[in-house]
Formats: sequence, C-alpha cells, structure tokens
Amino acid sequence: MYMYHSKWQKFRNNRKSFYSLIIFLIIFIFSLTIELYSNDKPLLVKYDGQYFFPVINSYSETTFGGDFETEADYLDPYVRNLIEQKGYLIFPLLNYSFDTINYHLSSPPPTPPSKENILGTDDQGRDVFARLVYGLRISLIFGLFLTIISSIIGVFIGAASGYLGGAFDLFMQRFIEIWSGLPTIFILIIMATFIIPSFWWLLLIMTLFSWMTLVGPVRVEFLKGRKLEYVLSAKAIGVKESNIILKHILPNSMVAALTFIPFILSNSVIILTSLDFLGFGLPAGTASLGELLSQGKNNPHSPWIGLTTFFTLSFILTLLIFIGEGIRDAFNTE
Repeated sequence: MYMYHSKWQKFRNNRKSFYSLIIFLIIFIFSLTIELYSNDKPLLVKYDGQYFFPVINSYSETTFGGDFETEADYLDPYVRNLIEQKGYLIFPLLNYSFDTINYHLSSPPPTPPSKENILGTDDQGRDVFARLVYGLRISLIFGLFLTIISSIIGVFIGAASGYLGGAFDLFMQRFIEIWSGLPTIFILIIMATFIIPSFWWLLLIMTLFSWMTLVGPVRVEFLKGRKLEYVLSAKAIGVKESNIILKHILPNSMVAALTFIPFILSNSVIILTSLDFLGFGLPAGTASLGELLSQGKNNPHSPWIGLTTFFTLSFILTLLIFIGEGIRDAFNTE
C-alpha cells in the first residue's frame, strides 16, 4: 500500500496530469447526470396534492386529466396547462433531451447557436448540446466497459502465458501475431451487416480485438517474476501457486498494466466514434459523437455541428493522454 501511496503522490505532483484527471472526472460525472440539466421531462411535478418524478418514472397523460394513455408530453401547452391548474412543474435548465425536436425554430434546421439552443440544432431540429453530452456519456461508458473487460482478459492471458511458459506461451504468441494482424475495422463493418448493431453487441465484438494490449507487458513481468528469488523461495516452502501469482507476481505486473489503461480507454472511444461516423455503430437515432461528426460532414454550411463535436472529442482525448502520461511517469522507476 505504501508503494501505491507514493505513486499517487508522484502523480499529484504532476499538475498537468492531476488537473486533467479532475477535469475528466467532472465532465464524466456531469454527463452521467445530464438528465438533471437537459431533459424534456420535468424534474418534479406536483398535481392535485401528489408529487411525481417524470425523470425517473413514466406517467400517462390521463394521470394529469388528459385524454390519452400514452406518456405525457410535458412540453405540450395543453398538458402543461392541465398540470398548472392543480399544481406546478419544475423543469431542468434546458428543456431538451437527445431526441427532442424543436418545432418552434425561426428557420429550417440546422439552425445556428441561439439563446434557446446554445450550440444550435442539427439537421433534424434536435439540440446539439444535448446530443453532444448524451453521446459523450455513451462513448465514455462504452470505453470504460471495454477497457475493464479487455484489461481483465489481457491480464489473465498474459499472466498465464508468462507463468506457465512452454507450449502454451508459444501457442498464445503465435495466435496473437495472427489475430492482431486482422483488419479490425473492416471485420467490425462486415459483422455489422449480419447483426443489428447495439451497445452490447458492439462491446462483445470489439472485446474480441481489444484484449491483446495488456498481454505483452503482463507476460514480460510474469516471465521475470517467476524467476525471482522470493518467488522461488515461496515455491520451495510449499506456498500455493495461486497465492504466489496473486500476492507476489500480479501486484508487480499491474504496475506496467496501469500505465496502458488510459490509452486503451481513449482508443476505445475513437473506435466507437469511427464506427458511428461510418454508420456501422450504435442504432440510428442514438446520440453519439460519430453521428454528430457525420452530420457536420454532411452539412458544411452548419460548421457548429462538426466543430463543437471535434473540439469536445479532442479535449477528452487530450485529457486521457495527459492522465496516461502522468500514470506512466508516476510508475517510472528511472
């Protein structure tokens, strides 16, 4: 624990990386709670003495004295008037979700930034800011899931290859050489034509090609670690193989693995954005950074769509690179 505490202090002393981590966490937490700031549903509705939370639950129009059993449209003046006759509504700061269409634009969409739509609207009249933040959340969550799963697989295979050695290690190295040489993007595009793209399908497919990053460094650490004197001594006195791996070798190998994680995350975000940009990513209508970049390409006369997405993506990736450099320097023993 003392070792990791000293590494943390060294990371904190790197102001560029430390502040990048703080900014990234603020942006990520903001994106996770975006429904509280930008949504077409009220945060709270008081009607006829009862309290309702449309952000959490769905309520039909008949709940508030309307005529239809479908979910209430709280932006509809008729529904709002029904509620305000016996209560009130509290809306978020911005009344737009990622799929909310603004039907009251002063000109045909896409429209430039205004007081009502701070980053303008896309070619379907949807708020760019809302789609940007909702899309950023999906990209970061997808990247985190992919990073965690692929890291676990990579560490496991790297540890097994380095510790067991022999024929298993030789087989895995040849397999990785062949597997890593496959054109990942083209395979993903081909597979997307056979299945209906979804968050979990893309995660599964991309995991098949993302686990190899950590195999190399973890394997090298296990190859070195299994020959160290304290490991050989532990074997001689009868310590279980599992204890030797988990308590003696794995902690040291994780030092090398941790330095790669921010770069794996940034690469995961780039791949998902690329697939969405090409039209082989998340389902149509889903808020995504790649879809916004594609709209920017298709609407050169509306530069606010592409530019805001480009600068947002560049800023996030820059933060991740700075964080990765800070972790690398913190664990550097030279």
